[in-house]
Amino acid sequence: MNRRQFLASSTAILVSPALLRTSFAQEGPFRTRYYPVSAGIGLHDVTPAPDGTVWFTGQGKGALGKLDPRDGSFKTVSLGRGAAPHGVTIGPDGAPWITETGQNAIARVDPADLKVTLFRLPEKFANANLNTGVFDKAATYWFTGQSGIYGRLEPKSGSMTVFKAPKGVGPYGITVTPKGDIWYASLAGSHIASIDLATGTATVVQPPTANQGARRVWSDSRGRIWVSEWNTGHVSVHDPADGSWKTWKLPGDQPHAYAVYVDDKDKVWLTDFAANAIVRFDPTTEKFNVFPSDRPNANVRQLDGRAGEVWGCESGNDRLVLIRTS
Repeated sequence: MNRRQFLASSTAILVSPALLRTSFAQEGPFRTRYYPVSAGIGLHDVTPAPDGTVWFTGQGKGALGKLDPRDGSFKTVSLGRGAAPHGVTIGPDGAPWITETGQNAIARVDPADLKVTLFRLPEKFANANLNTGVFDKAATYWFTGQSGIYGRLEPKSGSMTVFKAPKGVGPYGITVTPKGDIWYASLAGSHIASIDLATGTATVVQPPTANQGARRVWSDSRGRIWVSEWNTGHVSVHDPADGSWKTWKLPGDQPHAYAVYVDDKDKVWLTDFAANAIVRFDPTTEKFNVFPSDRPNANVRQLDGRAGEVWGCESGNDRLVLIRTS
């Protein structure tokens, strides 16, 4: 693996109203910064850590990376032979936990010594095509697999239970609400589902738009579930409290909404492959901001963040992207 470290771009790009469609609201200024990493690493998912660093998965090289945004330096650790990591999240223990598709396992990397521990899925669930994971309030790790499974892992005991999804293939993005409820999206199934934490049973909730391709989900502070709809280019929100849905189409002629993330101010962020951009949606004003990449084919597959920051991986450009929101 090429471990040469590149310094981050030192230029902060101010997104001016000229880059935005005239009907959009502009708050700000927003500042965008890029952090190059190893060429060909195959960036996929990203998550900020409490210590200020940022972890990212390198699916193409079977690696997990750690970026220091202060100087742009980074280091990587191999997750094992045949590794192809997808999602990453920080656990209650402060360590990154990874859906390790290549080895059909959940991986934990010790942030101190970078030791890799694998929790393999049962053999009868081989080729689960693991996707993403989150922790509930009891520190149980829940994960999805596109082959038609979802599961839970008890980190302390290593006990794992895998469930068959009620409508087969498709489980993709997953989220936890402020109350600790778990929801996932099914890309192939075009629906979302809530999981009963006690029994593990998943209950399907069908969106109003057929075949919309629910790809990722994220909860806001009220426990509403925001959905990025890949097939239709919509962003939707479902309120479990009253069963309601609302839907908005992203700007442009043929948007494709991949990632969704809700920030600390309940603003909704998405990625649009068609527009080669990160998009911000304000639920209050129902208006959008568009932040196009300065390079083609950015293909940002996931978003995450912390107060004042939104992070993504430009999988097509071998670099991380940061948008400062305050």
